[in-house]
Amino acid sequence: MQRNRLLDLLRRTEPAEALTRRSFIAHGAAAAAVATVPAAAWAAVDYSPFKRVPTQYIAALAEPKAKSGNNAETWGLWRQDPGPRGVRLSSYERLASAGVAPAGWKFDRSSWWLEEHGLIMETPEFPMPAGTFAVTGDRETTSVLTVHPKRADGKQRWELADGATLYDVTHLRCRSAVYTPAQAGGSCTPTQARQSDFPVEPGAAMPPVTGCAKQDYQVLIVIGIPKNAV
Repeated sequence: MQRNRLLDLLRRTEPAEALTRRSFIAHGAAAAAVATVPAAAWAAVDYSPFKRVPTQYIAALAEPKAKSGNNAETWGLWRQDPGPRGVRLSSYERLASAGVAPAGWKFDRSSWWLEEHGLIMETPEFPMPAGTFAVTGDRETTSVLTVHPKRADGKQRWELADGATLYDVTHLRCRSAVYTPAQAGGSCTPTQARQSDFPVEPGAAMPPVTGCAKQDYQVLIVIGIPKNAV
């Protein structure tokens, strides 16, 4: 997963308790990631309710036009960029043999993830932790995502601020999907994926893999969290 433009920086324009999309503005020119923005750029912005974090990613499931929902328990969080930590399809046999990627994450043969360049990725953290997140698709919109704690029925509500939709904050260049056996006992491994299907066009669905069921996820970029967050 790669970023080609500067992600929005954080700025406080309303009281700390009013965490809305208006609390964030674009600032500056191109840069690789929020984590590498010079301190001087941050010094010019009042982002006192928030702290920047090394860029994280959310794997989200919902209709693109959705502004809220009750299924955040199906979402996941990568606390580190999974792209550079991924393994090429051509190196799958070594990954399967070792069971652990060079980056240290464990490979799950029964449920494995691919990204837009055909890299095998680690599984995100499930379920999505409750909290408030500044999220962006690295396009026009930055919003505040609120993920509520699980209810007694196991459902987890989420909503985006100021009318933003999930599509607005989806990073179209980042594509991701999880692959599982299409039938019980069936074969579904990365060896059945075709390298010629990659890279995937921005916004397009991830390619099918013979013998596998596939679930596509939208990818949101997390660029900040409240300072009082753990």
